[in-house]
Amino acid sequence: MVAIVIFDIDGVIRDVTNSYRRALADTVEHFTEGNFRPSMAEIDSLKGEGVWNNDWEGSQELIYRYYEGIGKSRSHLRYSYEEIVHFFQCRYRGRDPENADTWDGYITQEPLLVDLDFFHTLTENGYYWGFFSGATKGSAEYILTRRLGLKDPVLVAMEDAPGKPDPTGLFMAVESIKQRNNIQQSLPIIYLGDTVADMITISRAKSIKPDHDLRAIAVLPPHIHQQDNLMADYSQKMLDAGAQQVLTRVTDFINP
Repeated sequence: MVAIVIFDIDGVIRDVTNSYRRALADTVEHFTEGNFRPSMAEIDSLKGEGVWNNDWEGSQELIYRYYEGIGKSRSHLRYSYEEIVHFFQCRYRGRDPENADTWDGYITQEPLLVDLDFFHTLTENGYYWGFFSGATKGSAEYILTRRLGLKDPVLVAMEDAPGKPDPTGLFMAVESIKQRNNIQQSLPIIYLGDTVADMITISRAKSIKPDHDLRAIAVLPPHIHQQDNLMADYSQKMLDAGAQQVLTRVTDFINP
């Protein structure tokens, strides 16, 4: 076999431009009483800080920053984190966010960036593969099993491990793949993601397991495609954060 490949999901397997990012913008706009709706560039800037992989926390942070900008402190805001999460989930999942059978929110409209054949090709080419994502397990499984048709894929989601750039979830996904396939030998580990936090995850993994062959590959998120200046800037940011290679889309991994 060639390597173990772990994929992020949002921006890599599915286009979240008009789903997660839209829900984030909706949430910030709602809790700033219509006074501030972050642009894609402003969301990119926040994620470029490398610590806001969780979009609920990112929404809260942008709300905080707006109010700080008009002279109000975080401690005086009346919005709870739970309220922010609930509003976000109602936009993203739908009116009944706990029942996947009735979801009618933005998640149902997400374009897929791969198909089932992509994973068949990976296997045929000697790769073991799985997923480590900051998405909730319900959201990730909805895409992987319902939309893509994967059967019981290795998945480490938000509920399973600390958020990125902590590499614990990456190691969990790799170990699960090794156990399922009885892998005894040491194989390269490749992580494909679309954020600074994804790249830093590999850097931190290397510091914990310096004897492992760990590689970070960046995938450019769909919302910057066709914008050469943004693609160049984003690529450089990923390289600076530790990416060894930058792909325009995840399918370029097997179709360079």
